Amino acid sequence: MATRRTVIKAVGAGVMASGLSTPAAGASRVAEADVLMVVEKAGHAVSFYDTASGERQGTVRLPDYPHEMVVDSRGRYAYVGHYGVRMSSTVGEGGAAVFVVDLAERSLARTIDTRPFNRIHGMGIDAHDRLYALSEEKAVLLGFDAPATDQAPTRAVPTHGVKTHLFSLSRDGERAYVTGLLSHTVSLVRPHDAAFSPVLATPGQLPESSCLSRDEKTLFVGARQSSSLVALDARTMKVRRSRKTGGDPLRVYPLDDDRLLVTDIVAKSLTTWSTDLRPLRSLRLDGTPSAVSFHPVRPLAYVSLLDTNRVAVVDLDRFAVVGGFATQLEPDASVLLPGQS
Repeated sequence: MATRRTVIKAVGAGVMASGLSTPAAGASRVAEADVLMVVEKAGHAVSFYDTASGERQGTVRLPDYPHEMVVDSRGRYAYVGHYGVRMSSTVGEGGAAVFVVDLAERSLARTIDTRPFNRIHGMGIDAHDRLYALSEEKAVLLGFDAPATDQAPTRAVPTHGVKTHLFSLSRDGERAYVTGLLSHTVSLVRPHDAAFSPVLATPGQLPESSCLSRDEKTLFVGARQSSSLVALDARTMKVRRSRKTGGDPLRVYPLDDDRLLVTDIVAKSLTTWSTDLRPLRSLRLDGTPSAVSFHPVRPLAYVSLLDTNRVAVVDLDRFAVVGGFATQLEPDASVLLPGQS
């Protein structure tokens, strides 16, 4: 996951995101060329948006219901998991592929067949540009050592969870933390050592999203049905502390050494939390926030609003909505591509 000033973020007073479609306040000339790449789940596509004007610059059509996405360090390829069903509660076999999108051409370069591993959801990429994709149905984490050319997974490790949905990855790719929606677990696995026995913890009911602290010593997990934010020791998997959020903590992101950002789909809000799990500030939005991506050098967050088909642009220093734009159906995961045009 992206990090702050390092990936930026801060705190501030809350405002409504109601109907704003203006560019981010004070956008510079360079920022006008920034492009947000957005997975549109029910639009069955990924699209490219100029973040200053909100103009859609192009769309790559994909098979039904793509979900999670990562981009390599060179900004050459994006890798999109083919989940193949709308939601985790949807019954069905789903998809069994990773889509490779050429970012220069803005086209589908090829498709990596992952069968028999299906319902590909969580995606990750490490500092060596090795790719990882999670099969929710088979509870297996797949690895691709050279994803730009691989025709199939080059490795796979069991996670020992059930209905495995998302994962957090250490920068070196040696540790992955996989959430199991139905087993209510998070599993520490070694993607490059299938002989390692996964270490499991139960942080609460319906754990979905997680993130590592900047020093990678603490894992933060959002337990949705328990309405809890939980901190675990990233090595031992022992729970250090837990705090009720009062809502539904869907996604958790690190802001810096001291703060987290959490999206809440019941309260329709963003909330900053200290890493010792104290709530700091909240920002009410006019839609249901799902995934967030961050500008690499400016204090801006791009928040996908699933139910209103919009992206809200949030100034993280002011903690206020300063812009936004319309998307196609059900925007979710996104990546900011700086300086693109």
